[in-house]
Amino acid sequence: MLEKYFVRPDTVDRVRASWISSEIERYVESLAESGYSWKSVVRRVPLVVDFGEFGRRRGAGTVAELAGHVDAFVVERQRRTRRRDARFVKEVRGPVEQMLTLAVPGFVGSGRSRRSDPFADVLPGFFEYLLGERGLRPTSLKNYQHHLRHFESYLARIGAELGEVSPPVLSACVADRAAAGLARTTLRDGCGVLRVFLRYAHREGVLANDLSAVMEWPQAYRLSDIPRSITWAEVREVLAGIDRRSPAGKRDYAILLLLVSYGLRGREVAALTLDDIDWRRERLAVPERKAGHSTAFPLSATVGEAIVDYLRHGRPQTESRRVFFRAVAPVEPIGPAAVSARARHYLLKAGVAVPRPGSHTLRHTCVQRLVDAEFSLKTIGDFVGHRSAKSTEIYAKVAVEPLREVAFGHGEEVLS
Repeated sequence: MLEKYFVRPDTVDRVRASWISSEIERYVESLAESGYSWKSVVRRVPLVVDFGEFGRRRGAGTVAELAGHVDAFVVERQRRTRRRDARFVKEVRGPVEQMLTLAVPGFVGSGRSRRSDPFADVLPGFFEYLLGERGLRPTSLKNYQHHLRHFESYLARIGAELGEVSPPVLSACVADRAAAGLARTTLRDGCGVLRVFLRYAHREGVLANDLSAVMEWPQAYRLSDIPRSITWAEVREVLAGIDRRSPAGKRDYAILLLLVSYGLRGREVAALTLDDIDWRRERLAVPERKAGHSTAFPLSATVGEAIVDYLRHGRPQTESRRVFFRAVAPVEPIGPAAVSARARHYLLKAGVAVPRPGSHTLRHTCVQRLVDAEFSLKTIGDFVGHRSAKSTEIYAKVAVEPLREVAFGHGEEVLS
């Protein structure tokens, strides 16, 4: 494997002469499997070789003992290069801790670690309860985690335990989140999460009283806002800003076309697999939508060409059936947040002024086109996968032509 990346035999010999050569070769194999570029591998290997020698000079006799010398190695590199910036520290520490994670069982680096569920120490079964008894979907569980982490942080900040929670504490917590500028709907959702959590905490005996009934939330009126769509001319500007010569550009172009052509949600785009595309019948399947059903669309020629271009010239070689992947190592499928982030990036790049730019901006734009084409709200709701007809009612506010008829005529035909 080393010969694949290093042409000079003396370089390969130097690596294999290291006392941790077997761990280094295993590390190189892992980098290759994860899709790291040649440049990344040849930059990392000399670094971990130097780290091994540095640790041995300081008395490390086993690979496990090297873990105690990471900080000193970073400081030594900083002294030699006279660089102190955070990026340099990451470039040194990252490869070393990557190798130790593979070589030393149980080693945990200083990078971003997976956070445990909030209140896991006092109510370890809460998320199993949501999944098993209430039947919540994984995306809903993430919403619970998000709001409960804020609640957990608030209690830690005021020095209170969960068992000490009282109505004044809950009111102060809601006021604290409202002061942070949250939208009314977000604040309402957070209060709903707390209500379920408090009821469960009482059921499990952590709270002496059931405080769920005292939870109040701000009134959020339905249809009080309008969808944040953009014009089709702005869509063209957004798409024109994508550099389709790169693998990432080919991927992003296909993603944005899916969002604006079919009104898909970010998670629906991220979840697409090769099996969802029927090239022979020119069909695109979107399984397990938010409403619990599946939808099959005719595959647009433009969308199909964009996906084919990405599959042939941009998608990394992988056995996974997912369609869209990260453009940099490690090779992993992208998630819903990445889909929304890419949409936001190109909207801002094009200078499109819209509140909360993201994947839903293009979804709303797709619906706006259907409204302008005078499709019924029932048809539109089915097309974009609304669970309830009430979810589609908001688009009646942007049905410009029917509203104009109401304003300038007697409106009887429109209202009949």
